[in-house]
Amino acid sequence: MRVGRFRFSLVTLFLWLLGGAIIAFALYGSLLTLIEGRIQGNQWQNLIVAGVALGSVYALIALGYTLVYGILFMINFAHGEVFMWGAFTAFFAASALNDAGMMEANPILAFFLVLATSMLVSMVVAIMLERVAYRPLRGAPRLVPLITAIGASLFLQYTARGFYGSGVRAYPDYNLFDGVLTLGPISMSVKQGVVIFAAFALMIGLYLFINRTRTGRAMRAVSEDKDVAAMMGIDVNRIIVTTFAIGGLLAGAAGILYTLIFNQVLFFMGFLPGIKAFTAAVLGGIGNVIGAALGGLILGIVEQLGPNLFLSGYGIPSPNQLKDVIAFTVLVLVLIFRPSGLLGRKEHT
Repeated sequence: MRVGRFRFSLVTLFLWLLGGAIIAFALYGSLLTLIEGRIQGNQWQNLIVAGVALGSVYALIALGYTLVYGILFMINFAHGEVFMWGAFTAFFAASALNDAGMMEANPILAFFLVLATSMLVSMVVAIMLERVAYRPLRGAPRLVPLITAIGASLFLQYTARGFYGSGVRAYPDYNLFDGVLTLGPISMSVKQGVVIFAAFALMIGLYLFINRTRTGRAMRAVSEDKDVAAMMGIDVNRIIVTTFAIGGLLAGAAGILYTLIFNQVLFFMGFLPGIKAFTAAVLGGIGNVIGAALGGLILGIVEQLGPNLFLSGYGIPSPNQLKDVIAFTVLVLVLIFRPSGLLGRKEHT
């Protein structure tokens, strides 16, 4: 026992030293950047607005992770592909509407038709994923559904490649969203404003659904104890399917909002946003809906602002190329200093 405790103490000490070194590196780089004035006033605003827009997309995807974890205590690593399938399938709907002239004649209706297509496809994929891949393994050890989720992720990726091809597809432009939106001292593109507003509306709607509706209360009951919830007359299977469906709807909406920012789709596009959304869910506290939304916003801002703030002072060229490193470093720091996340609670085993 003494040896075990000694080894455990050394590992803990090493992790804390590593985390401290990363934080010191970031703080010193930020100080150099601020002293040298490498980020001007308008750049601060642009980076933060871009971070909030991107973080809003991460938050919507992260909600799917946290909802499933809250019900089944498993990580659905195929959720990034649920996000991809909606956005990629909706590309063909957008192209058809554009060819028919609806993008010009009635852009609002065209946008909502594309959004509905993405959300519907993602919801169907999520429901099929639960029914085919996860339900037969519901009583299995936690490692088995985790491996299955990774396999399902690869299956969905390469199925999309087979159906839709491996090339990058560019979405038609929504001329409706051209221009600049000014809110007091804050300026942003109309597309960024739509992304932020739509994401916040969906997150508020989900919060109200979970806390104010009968199905939402049933979801919370199932997350607490499935057996007791079943004894109280709750159809546990229906609630689990509903949870996957809601996560799919949010992922489909996130897919269209993501295309407003980056304007392209690819069969591999779900991998990085999916992993970053998982990071956001862990950051906020996996299983906590508000935590997932908060984690997504924080991660988006850190990813956009961090490379310029932390690395510019060291004279690193093109620091934005290292934004993925910044995002995953956040995950490392959270796992070292607060594994339960910002709003999560420690699990007792």
